[in-house]
Amino acid sequence: MSRHERPENSQPDTATGPVVTAAVPPAAPAKSGRRKYVLGGLALAVLLAGGYQGWSWWTNGRFLVSTDDAYVQADLSLISSKITGYVSEIAVTANQHVTMGDVLFRIDDGDYRISLEQSEVKLTELTATLARIDAQVDAAESAVTQAEAQLAASDAVLTAAKSNAGRVRGLAERRVSSQADLDNANEALATAEANRTAALAAITGAKAQVEVLKAQRVETAATRRELELAVAQVQRDLEFTVMRAPFDGTVANIAIKQGELVSAGARLAAVVPDHGLYVEANLKETQLAEIRVGQTALVGIDALDGHEVKGRVVSLAPATGAVFSLLPAENATGNFTKIVQRVPVRIELPEATKGLRAGLSVEVSIDTRTGGPEAAASGAE
Repeated sequence: MSRHERPENSQPDTATGPVVTAAVPPAAPAKSGRRKYVLGGLALAVLLAGGYQGWSWWTNGRFLVSTDDAYVQADLSLISSKITGYVSEIAVTANQHVTMGDVLFRIDDGDYRISLEQSEVKLTELTATLARIDAQVDAAESAVTQAEAQLAASDAVLTAAKSNAGRVRGLAERRVSSQADLDNANEALATAEANRTAALAAITGAKAQVEVLKAQRVETAATRRELELAVAQVQRDLEFTVMRAPFDGTVANIAIKQGELVSAGARLAAVVPDHGLYVEANLKETQLAEIRVGQTALVGIDALDGHEVKGRVVSLAPATGAVFSLLPAENATGNFTKIVQRVPVRIELPEATKGLRAGLSVEVSIDTRTGGPEAAASGAE
């Protein structure tokens, strides 16, 4: 049978090998338009965010000088003992709120009371001594007055004796009076002159006695003044046995126990004030060019979840923090490395700010557009 006469439904000849069928590629899925919209939306969001950030920086951010090296500070008072003694009472507890004048600690005052009583007794004795010397001065001045009266009487007697001696001498020369009368007149004259000399000496002695007594009074008064100062000193020491709160605040860091012996200058506790808290921002030296007193500062408080309050720049430190460190850097060496220095800037906080405590971390942004020309001038000074 020829190949033209072979039926159409005849099976292939398997003896000659398998028949290879060509693979048909699957149809490509249609692209979805959703991906375009997502990518376009993301690009638009990024563009808008970048534009907003750029606009924010141009209108506001470029005028802000910021740092996170800033802390809340307070002019706290370190309570120290001025005298030596045993602690007899601790009238407060840690973290207790006190008002100005409240008793914090007491030191045993027995020795100081005894010393005060001894000084007061000596002072009383010297007061009596001064009164006695004053009486002696009055008596010596009376003696001077009496001696001056005696001098006046001696002058009168001397004048009479001179007249009598002259008259008797004339009578004796005319042989009217005897030699005995002349001798008596001359003797009376000599006696009157001697009495006058004695009166002058008495006056000199009485005046010298007055000066001696006055000198004694000056010495005694000086000694009395020394005792008065000693009494005042002991009274002050007695007052220092009671330590009181210098202002309204909170007691912290109590470092003593009752009955403990403390020496002069020993630190007992600290009192942190209720008011007057401020921020000390340590700005880099490269950030100081536009900082002026009076500029507004936004203070973000970490402890209050970043809550911001408005403060005001009140002063700039006259030197960097490295200058006031315990061990200043020695830059005159061969291994010098330049380090950007920081300058403390004090920022005043509003009194109504609550929740602040000394030592808290804050973030500060100073608006250089604020302050005005007056603030700039004061900052330059």
